[in-house]
Amino acid sequence: MGPMKEIHLSGCLEPGRLEAGCDEAGRGPLAGPVYAAAVILPEDFHHPLLNDSKQMTEKAREELRPVIEAEAVAWAVEAVQADEIDRLNILWASVTGMQRAVLKLDPAPDFLLIDGNKFRPFGRYGFKDFRTVVHGDATFASIAAASVLAKTYRDEFMRKLAQEYPQYGWDRNMGYPTPEHIEAIRRHGFTPWHRKSFHVKELEPALSLFPCD
Repeated sequence: MGPMKEIHLSGCLEPGRLEAGCDEAGRGPLAGPVYAAAVILPEDFHHPLLNDSKQMTEKAREELRPVIEAEAVAWAVEAVQADEIDRLNILWASVTGMQRAVLKLDPAPDFLLIDGNKFRPFGRYGFKDFRTVVHGDATFASIAAASVLAKTYRDEFMRKLAQEYPQYGWDRNMGYPTPEHIEAIRRHGFTPWHRKSFHVKELEPALSLFPCD
């Protein structure tokens, strides 16, 4: 395999403005929180490994995480738990997580770059203060950096959670609906960390094992 192609990401949308990139990790799993991150990078930030976190190896993400944390102007990570995901739905739970992460940034950004195509105003941020960007994690460095933080923090949490629930293989599947995870649900039922709203039809026989409260 040849050398990795270096990705050139945009540093900002408007030079001279304090912009925060926002992204999430964990929208697709059956279990665990969704993690969201917000990152303000220096406009001249560059790292050859930085890309959409899904396109990076685990080793590259882990290598890049402390670099982002050390060199960012500000960064924050927030988790939205399964019960809140069930109440809000996964889209708005992800948006809520990004909003909470933004509110933790110091200094506060002037503008937000949001991965995806859905967001909504909150606090001081109106419609003119953010832009949604489809494939933003492969377009803007700050969104890519947020994707790395969200992904690494979530994976770290799921690996810790796997020690308490080893039968589900969360240290390997991170809560995603892999055959291993689905079979474990059939055998052992659901846990408090599973998202009740994510039960797929083929798992209905296991629903009776889920606590009613």
